[in-house]
Amino acid sequence: MSKAGGGPGSAPGPTAAAAAAAVQKQKSLLQKADADVSSLVDNFSSLINIARVNDPPVRNSQEVFQMEMRAARMVHAADSLLKLVSELKRTAIFSGLASLNENVDRRIEVLGQQAEGTERMLERIGQEAAASLKELEAHYYSSVVRSPSYD
Repeated sequence: MSKAGGGPGSAPGPTAAAAAAAVQKQKSLLQKADADVSSLVDNFSSLINIARVNDPPVRNSQEVFQMEMRAARMVHAADSLLKLVSELKRTAIFSGLASLNENVDRRIEVLGQQAEGTERMLERIGQEAAASLKELEAHYYSSVVRSPSYD
């Protein structure tokens, strides 16, 4: 019950192209996270600067538009960060699945070996039982008293 390609050392590590792609993806995710956080901070500080507390409550349309624009940019940056977190979770799950698959494969191999060992043991026990039964039959048929007498 051996599995093709399941031996140790049969699966080489990640190729250079895969490693380079992983590094590039990590860099792009970090850059995206930095850009989104910077956008959140910049827009929040601009929003605070526009919203002056000491001024009368009357605002001109330009200030209102700037506040709405900054708030919309903050929402967009926060949404982008949420998507980034979702992508990171998905990546962690799928990369975790690779190691999980390796563990499952190893467990399948161990259980297969145990099953083979159990089958061998049961076969040996069956052979011993058959030999013992033959010996008992030979002893029974060679004995003087084979069946109870009804005299």
